[in-house]
Amino acid sequence: MRTLICGSIAFDTIMVFHDHFKNHILPDQIHILNVAFLVPDMRREYGGCAGNIAYNLKLLGGEPVIMATVGDDVGPYRERLERLGLATDHVRLVPDTYTAQAFITTDLADNQITAFHPGAMNHSHLNRIGDAAGIGLGIVSPDGRQGMTEHARQFSEAGIPFVFDPGQGLPMFNGEELLALLKLADYCTVNDYEARLLCERTGLSLERLAGEVKALIVTLGGSGSHIYAAGKRLEIPTVQAAEELDPTGCGDAYRSGLLYGIANGMDWDQAGRLASLMGSIKIASRGGQNHAPSRDEIGARYREAFGSALW
Repeated sequence: MRTLICGSIAFDTIMVFHDHFKNHILPDQIHILNVAFLVPDMRREYGGCAGNIAYNLKLLGGEPVIMATVGDDVGPYRERLERLGLATDHVRLVPDTYTAQAFITTDLADNQITAFHPGAMNHSHLNRIGDAAGIGLGIVSPDGRQGMTEHARQFSEAGIPFVFDPGQGLPMFNGEELLALLKLADYCTVNDYEARLLCERTGLSLERLAGEVKALIVTLGGSGSHIYAAGKRLEIPTVQAAEELDPTGCGDAYRSGLLYGIANGMDWDQAGRLASLMGSIKIASRGGQNHAPSRDEIGARYREAFGSALW
């Protein structure tokens, strides 16, 4: 099933400070903060929610179609997508902008200071769901505010089931707006912090919010995930990772498993377990798109973890 992935394409520049921020930031001088950190280690990764989700869905054998906006500097990323067999027909170039970028400085305690430049992402509303043909499923992930709103409405009007995945974009919406978006969606996925914020802003419980969609999925990091569906809460276990190197992109990997499960008619237990497995595979490598298991390897890992066949 062709699955339309609406969200960001971004470059992540990750730098490591070989000390602790707390040793260089004086609490009583925070009002005149002026610090510089020497970062001997730096790497640039391919990221963004749409890029990460599509990458993982492709590993599973799905049919991801990326819909995103990018800037003049997108060349290396576009070439990578094409090498991976990910179509770029709906990756729109917005002239005189930069592709969205995150600049992340991490200290030895894994504290992070991040600066994010949205760039071309602010123009995501220029893309229209109707421009992509043969779509059977979609997801609205963090993107430009107007783009997220319009894409949700366009999916609904076209009768295409979709996942609402507000992620880091959730704070851009008030409670009334979030509830309206939820009512348009067929599914919603958030992490535990976002779930609390969603409840706080709407004034509704998770159980009440789950009643607006076919399934509400809440990820809990190392504690697994919960899927609220048909008036019940299903507890999905974690899968032991080979290593725990980098959580960047784990949520996107999880979402790819959900999308594959929905597209292929899996029950929620199996879809959730596949999603959990994809997150555990991702966390064992640095960056959001550097793990590359074959589909057979994913199937073998699922059988090892859960004692049943995936396909």
